[in-house]
Amino acid sequence: MQGLYFDELSVGQTAEVAHTVGAADIEAFAAVSGDHNPVHMDEAYAKTTAFGGRIAHGMLSAAYISAVLGNDLPGPGAIYLSQSLRFRRPVKVGDPVVAKVTVKALDAAKGHATFETVCLVNGKTVVDGEALIMVPRRDPASGRA
Repeated sequence: MQGLYFDELSVGQTAEVAHTVGAADIEAFAAVSGDHNPVHMDEAYAKTTAFGGRIAHGMLSAAYISAVLGNDLPGPGAIYLSQSLRFRRPVKVGDPVVAKVTVKALDAAKGHATFETVCLVNGKTVVDGEALIMVPRRDPASGRA
């Protein structure tokens, strides 16, 4: 399975995925990452914090960005080189997260694409940043990668 090639990208191109965060998502992320901070895992503890209840790991939202880049735009074959992230608001159990990526710049000499990345809950930014992705090129002789 092959995603888009570098020559198929254009500035302004976008893709997004939506996912409603459930308690099971948070628990699975904690199991995989090893991050068992009680603000994510313990409702009684989390109620004593400024958040007033459990919140999802910020990196869980970042993983949704990774999913868009790896599955959709540019998709399979793309390689993450870097990602900046700013965590703007908490994501709570039941929140519908929309992860969106937009091609911001293309570097043909290196085959790199820069993407604006954002996660939204009810239209409000919860995470934003920028990703640098190495995008496969076609083999000029065959038209394939």
